[in-house]
Amino acid sequence: MEQDTDALLTIRDFVRWGASRFVDAKLYYGHGTDNPLDEALVLVLSALSLASGLPDHYLDSRVTRPERARILDIFGQRIEHRVPAAYLTQEAAFAGLRFYVNEHVLVPRSPIAELIEAGFEPWVDPDSVTRVLDLCTGSGCIGIGCAYSFPDASVDAVDISPTALAVARKNIARHHLEERVEAIQSDLFSALKGRRYDLIVSNPPYVSLEEYSALPKEYHQEPILALEAGPDGLEFVSRILQEAADYLEVGGILVVEVGRSAEALIDRYPQLPFLWIDFERGGDGVFLLTAEQLNEFQTYLDTDRNLS
Repeated sequence: MEQDTDALLTIRDFVRWGASRFVDAKLYYGHGTDNPLDEALVLVLSALSLASGLPDHYLDSRVTRPERARILDIFGQRIEHRVPAAYLTQEAAFAGLRFYVNEHVLVPRSPIAELIEAGFEPWVDPDSVTRVLDLCTGSGCIGIGCAYSFPDASVDAVDISPTALAVARKNIARHHLEERVEAIQSDLFSALKGRRYDLIVSNPPYVSLEEYSALPKEYHQEPILALEAGPDGLEFVSRILQEAADYLEVGGILVVEVGRSAEALIDRYPQLPFLWIDFERGGDGVFLLTAEQLNEFQTYLDTDRNLS
């Protein structure tokens, strides 16, 4: 990696050079940036312990020899091992907030961020939301984002993975939300008996076996537990649909991301009146159902549970 780098002197030089190496290596982007130039800039700034949004003239600052070594090391990990940039910097942005991330959680990227920023309007009255459930919380980004959007609400951030919950707790403390956001280890709803929510939000595993095998190498660096969900990608989504009504308040809503498994979900549950949400900033595969709709179709869902 150090070959042909002696002529690189400034931050700008390393960003340009890194972007070229990323193109040559045919890296995949989708964990914070969508192009090699931004990816290189993020990694260089992290290696130099500099914040994003650096004034442009700072890019012409000279890089010291120890700094050069750190930049080349982080570039090497990105290229040789296909480690997503967010794991190398241990930070990701979501819903206008910053989160600590590591290899035990997905890199935050859900379009649900747009709903959080809008307070889930027009489907809920933000002032009426007092309890929120973030199911399959991972880093805690959705639950913490909801805590900001609903300042009077308490939030349960649930995950089956103890290592993911350790990350979530670190982020809860980072945002000083220990009094309102609780991290709970649970296999979906199993540890939540007796609790009810105005809003349940979930980004569960929903990638089918076939889709998972075809994902770029960068995605295989993420925990398979948080991605793969059986032959059709519906293993966990089906359980959520079958059980969610028992945990929603009257007038509550369920919001779930299913990505490319949306078509399989519609085929499996043709009678359910899924509302598929449109996003201004891109993204799809997120549905909404009300508590009343889930209750209306509970017999149908129970039949599916018995056949599963």
